[in-house]
Amino acid sequence: MGERNESSEKPVAAKREAYEMNFLDRLYLPALLKGLATTFRHLFEKKFTIQYPEEKREVAPRYRGLHRLNKDELGRVKCVACFLCSTLCPARCIYIVGAEAPWPDREKYPVRFDIDELRCIYCGMCEEACPEEAIELTRIYNMVGNTRRELIYNKEMLMEVYDRTKDEGGMKKWD
Repeated sequence: MGERNESSEKPVAAKREAYEMNFLDRLYLPALLKGLATTFRHLFEKKFTIQYPEEKREVAPRYRGLHRLNKDELGRVKCVACFLCSTLCPARCIYIVGAEAPWPDREKYPVRFDIDELRCIYCGMCEEACPEEAIELTRIYNMVGNTRRELIYNKEMLMEVYDRTKDEGGMKKWD
């Protein structure tokens, strides 16, 4: 770092020679020309800009976006309120209230199912944990809200997402 002074243990900063600027350096002309050269070089490259929202960006096949709650053949929510997704969620963004199911083919169903999309880290653990394949992550990436409350999706909102995306199919778990 620097040389040590014998009288004290603190290092002394090494002295450097001052750079003497010449006339061109004082005009900043070389720096200006170098910057313009960079600008003109990038001016003629291929552009990657898309005109959002008219043009949508193509996402990767394994992209994990907005959640959806799947429905069974009878139009009921597939979830059996086993709480595996909310237990495994590292962000703790899933809140479920279960109740006794009115149907004979299952014991419980979710009376309330909320996902805080702002808190979610989109890791896909909920999707992997679900034994009924009731929750899936879609490829929807444009979630917009004016308040935090608008981005807490309840059961009805998550089932609406299913109605919008059921023809696309979900992500295949083991592809």
